[in-house]
Amino acid sequence: MAENKQERAERVQAEKDFRVQFLMGETGIAEAQARDLIKMHGDNPNSLLREARLLAKN
Repeated sequence: MAENKQERAERVQAEKDFRVQFLMGETGIAEAQARDLIKMHGDNPNSLLREARLLAKN
């Protein structure tokens, strides 16, 4: 059974929230910084983690 628009939106939001929490826990960056990284770099986990680590160093 295919998901409807609302189910897809909820799943996408849950995935973003998971990535935000992961980046915060893994690198110590703030929630707003993690959300900004996702907006700028998409959802590639390797790119996000690399950029979050660079951001955390500053």
